[in-house]
Amino acid sequence: MNWHHAVETYRGHTIPHFKLVEHRRWWFTFSGVLIVLSLVGLFWRGLNYSIDFEGGAQIAYPLQVQDVTVADIVDTMAQFGRPDAEVQIVNGDQVSIRTASLTGDTQTEGLGDALAKQAGIARTDISIQDIGPTWGAEISRKAFTGLIAVLAAIALYIAFRFEAKMAIGAMIALVHDVVITAGIYALVGREVTPETVIAILTILGYSLYDTVVIYDKIKENTESSALVSRLGYTGVVDLSLNQVLMRSVNTSLVVLLPILSLLLFGGATLKDFAFAMFVGVAIGAYSSIFIAAPVLTILKGRDPRYRQLEARRAVREGASAPGTADAAAGTSAVAADAAASRATARQSSGPARPRSKSKKRPPAKRKRR
Repeated sequence: MNWHHAVETYRGHTIPHFKLVEHRRWWFTFSGVLIVLSLVGLFWRGLNYSIDFEGGAQIAYPLQVQDVTVADIVDTMAQFGRPDAEVQIVNGDQVSIRTASLTGDTQTEGLGDALAKQAGIARTDISIQDIGPTWGAEISRKAFTGLIAVLAAIALYIAFRFEAKMAIGAMIALVHDVVITAGIYALVGREVTPETVIAILTILGYSLYDTVVIYDKIKENTESSALVSRLGYTGVVDLSLNQVLMRSVNTSLVVLLPILSLLLFGGATLKDFAFAMFVGVAIGAYSSIFIAAPVLTILKGRDPRYRQLEARRAVREGASAPGTADAAAGTSAVAADAAASRATARQSSGPARPRSKSKKRPPAKRKRR
């Protein structure tokens, strides 16, 4: 493919001819590696839940004294009975502290005053957010319930709009997206906040949109019996993917570019949301093309109707386009045998009768008067 043809293909003026379904083992292997790494991250490192899920206290304040280190802040927290507090200095001038809940702690005021004096700020500049463990458990339960409800609603919609096998393929792709996104979050250690849950639910909706576009084109093409008979079900799915490939790529790029700007230039809260969105949209665009459609071909390959069509197509292609020298020689031999059989049949029917020559009539005699 030259540069001009690549540009024309990207702009949608020509349809590419990539063998996407034929190489599904490559895509499945790549996804398998990502899933294994994600599971390792989830079970080995675990998700870094925010206090909204685990409960506890979040202390944040600006740092005016530049020579204060993390160790100094940890020592201050230890003086008030909290040596296990997690302390971070963000961008050199913002302190973030996570610790157990401060509710009922009589030393809260003394702790705030000590931190303010150490940072060189007023006591009112310190923000303390305290969430109990009951609130975090309720948020986790609602997030899990919402995820299951979304997946069930999506499965019912696709089964009603298309068919059950397409719903199965879409569900496999969506679970694939959620596991990999969560695994990447665990591997990089980003904090899981309520904004992350919102981003994941948004990701599922985007991935569903891309999958529905592909399934709709597959459904449209497979309704042509002549096209399925000529290409087979796998060939029709491959054709459908090539027809919508550039649309999916361009749509994904349009969505990813503004998310990337939020990830690079947004605030802390926006960056968490943008990171989940960026990873999820990229994985969702990949799974719609390389997971949902190939899984559908595997499920459909067990259908007796399409098995018969594939068998007939294979026989027809083998007879019309052998593709190898041996097959071509075999075809020539069959033709030669047929010609020899026709010749033998002519010989066995006896010698050919000579054509009767037309007799010339003698000239008529003149009568004498």
